[in-house]
Formats: sequence, C-alpha cells, structure tokens
Amino acid sequence: MRLHDLLGLSDLKLQQIVAPEHFDPVIRWVVTTDMLDPSRYLTGGELVLTGMMWRTQPADSFAFVSSVAKAGVAALAASEGGLVPEDLIDACREHGLPLFRVSADIAFATITESVVRRLSTARTSDLKAVLDRHQRLVATTGPGGMGPLLELVGSELGMECWVLTASGRVVAGQGDLADPVYLAREFLTARRLPHYVEKFGISLLPVDNDSTARVVDWFLAVRSDWQTWHSERLALAEQLSSIVAAERVRSDDRLSGTGILAQELVRAVCEGASASDIAQQLHIVGLPHRSRYIAIAAAVSETLLRLGEVRQLVREISADPSAAVGIIDGEVVAIVPAETDLTPSIEATVDILAAGLVGTGLSVGVSSLVAARDIRSAVEEARHARQLAARRNDDRYVVGHDELATLVLLLAGVPDDVRHMFRSRLLTPLSGYDAVHKSDLIATLSAFLDTNGSWTKCAELMHLHVNSVRYRIQRVEELTGRDLSRLEDRVEFYLALRLT
Repeated sequence: MRLHDLLGLSDLKLQQIVAPEHFDPVIRWVVTTDMLDPSRYLTGGELVLTGMMWRTQPADSFAFVSSVAKAGVAALAASEGGLVPEDLIDACREHGLPLFRVSADIAFATITESVVRRLSTARTSDLKAVLDRHQRLVATTGPGGMGPLLELVGSELGMECWVLTASGRVVAGQGDLADPVYLAREFLTARRLPHYVEKFGISLLPVDNDSTARVVDWFLAVRSDWQTWHSERLALAEQLSSIVAAERVRSDDRLSGTGILAQELVRAVCEGASASDIAQQLHIVGLPHRSRYIAIAAAVSETLLRLGEVRQLVREISADPSAAVGIIDGEVVAIVPAETDLTPSIEATVDILAAGLVGTGLSVGVSSLVAARDIRSAVEEARHARQLAARRNDDRYVVGHDELATLVLLLAGVPDDVRHMFRSRLLTPLSGYDAVHKSDLIATLSAFLDTNGSWTKCAELMHLHVNSVRYRIQRVEELTGRDLSRLEDRVEFYLALRLT
C-alpha cells in the first residue's frame, strides 16, 4: 500500500503533520519500537510506530529520526498521550520524513492489525504477520517453539530450515540435514555471512553476528541460495534470525534460578566443601547423588572470548543441559553427570570448533569419572589438566585425565638423577626445615593440596588451628619462592609429592 492510503483509513484517525511534497512511498510493513536507534532491525519501507519512550531530551528526537530515516522507512507515526513534541516535528521536516500523529484513543495494535490486513495480499507478507504473532508468543511463553516455526516457513515458502550450533548440533528443524558438522565448519570459516554452501545447496545465516563470537553463535541453514532472494525474503530471513536469537539468549541459564544454584554448587566444591555438603547441593540443583560425574575446567588467555561465552562453550562441549556450570576466578568449571569417559567426545567437539578458537588461548581440562562423593577431587583434577593444556605449545586445546596420569608416569620413568633434581628443587627446603623444626611442612602441604586449598578442611585433617595451617603454608611459600594460589605451582608440588 502507498503512504497516501493511510489517510483513507478513517477509523485509525491518523493526522499527517509532516507531508513532504511528491513523496508517496510504498509501505511494506509495520514496526513498533521504543529504541533510540532501531536501525539494525529495519530494512526499509516500514511504517514505524513509537510511543517515544526513548525521548528524555529534545536532542533525542533528531537522533531517533536520523536512525530511522537512514534505514529508509516509509513514515513515522508517533504519540505521547496523543501529543507530538515540536522537536520531533522539526527533525522529521529536516529529514523529509512523513510524520503522523496517533490519537490517544487508538492503540498501536489497532493500527498494526489494520495495515497488515491490507498488506497481506502477498503470501510472504502473510507469513511475516504470522511471524510477528509467533515472536510475541515466544516472548510470553518461553522457548520450545522453533520447531513449529521452521515447519511453517517450510510449508508456506518451500524453504527448509534448520537451527544449528557452531559445533554442528541441530537445535531445531524439519527432516534430515546432510553432514551438519561440515556445515558447522563452513559457518566457522566463511569470510562473510550469509554464506552459500554450493555442495549442499544450503545458505548459512548467523543468528547474532554483531555481538556474539561466531564459535558460540547459532546459525540458520536454509535450503536455498540467499543470493537469489528478493528483498521481502531477505527481510523474512532477518526476522526469523531475530526470533532464533531470542531463543538462544533464553537458553543461557546464568541468571535463572537453576544457573544461580549451579554457580553456588561449583563455588562450594572449589572452596573445599565436605562430601555431605556437596551431596546436599547436588540435591538442590537437581542432580542425582547416585550418578557418576566428570568435571570440566576451561579458560582463555586472550580477550577474543568473554568468560560468559566460555561458559556457553563449556555447556556445548559437555553436551548435557543438566550440567552444573559456574565461573570461579577467571575459570569456567562444569560438573557433568556421566556414565562413560567424556574426554573423546569433548575432544571431538572442540576439534569441530577449532577454526573459531584460533587466537583465544583456550585451554580445557577433563577429569576422570568419579562417584558423587569424589566430585571435589574431580574438579581439582580437571583444573590441573586445564593448566597443563594452557602450558602446551601445540594446537591441541584439551588435556584429559589420562594425559595427567601419563605425565606422572613419565616423570617417574625418567633417570633417577633427573627425578632427584625435580624433587629436590621443590621439597628439599621443606624437608630440611622439617628436620630442624619438627614442623611437618611437607605433610601440611600434601593435606592442603588434597583438600583443594581449603584452610578449614586442611586444619581438620591435620588436627590444627586454621591459623597454624596458614602459617605453615606461608612458610612453604617463603622457603620455595612459590605461590600456592597459582595453579601451576600447585601442579608442580602435586607431581613432586607423588614422586617421593
């Protein structure tokens, strides 16, 4: 419909207060927004409805009109209790943007419904109206609606669609998808997006390309060549991506009740909680005490990935939505229920993601499989393994528990003089001090490491006062020049103690 057709809709009571001469654009769609700069969500030809919640000062009107005019919208309809401020009128005149005043007794939903009804002669526009309704439904009812949505797109437009993670896991979609891993690697290595994969006749579109690292983003796989799409279909794909982006954000459980409880569980384990306390925390989180578990630790040395994104990455490689994931001292730690060793599958997933991990300095450690009562030791093992991964100079990102154990065996198998030098460098200052002062520094160090650096648990194990433990550990650090708050120093002491 044309802009002048709006004036023919008398029931909408729209009053045109800025009417550029010889300007009668086609209205392609209706968008309601209260963002100061909604340009990224506009594709041109929209009738923009706004209640001006963005306006805090007169200068905001110029900024808002500049953004929507640059996006190529057809017209602006505004109302603040039925009033339109002069600064908004002046900004629209300056930019040559048609402006309508919306009566206080007319709802934006009424305008949207009326205009959309007249736009729905084309099948694509019909589907966009359905998508708008679906987007509102998703916003109010939560996740889980992507399957029917993709089915709708397929049936109405003949476009088969799937939603995938960057590792090739299919989140939603209809029918079989050939080689999702291949598509994931194409997504990660594409110079530009959207990207057409000629081998399968599939276009790959990012879900949140602007604010999310590609290695943790989702993407749309559409069986069609995006380069042949007309503007309406491109706009539809963008709107579909925005709906999927909302689902992706909702899948991040950091601020949910479950996510907060998981963070508390991980923190308790890392701070040396007892087996009974951990069992109680597992119950609160909803993890079975009778299950077996592995622990994953991950961190990055560069800023290409934020910690929140590393957390999402760990969730993806754990492949278990029930995993308890938390962030402790710049490190992401996950406690994952499992019945078999997950190291091979984690290595395989990280290998798929490798193209998107270059330059991140990612390091991942995976523990052995343990009973619930031994979760604390599993977490410590995973953190040791991660630190070893960080110190490697190759392109492998993951160290499993088997490599950690192999390192101990390797050190035990080297010539006696080398083993003696390694032990002496770390432990001779302590054994000499113990011999003179009868202080048990080595025994205290061993207990401190076994209790994951917990002052209280170490004191209980050694039958000492906490202050005595602190004094002894401080003396260990002074005699050896090491810092037991550093994981790499703990690892070296761990190895030295096991070679005695």
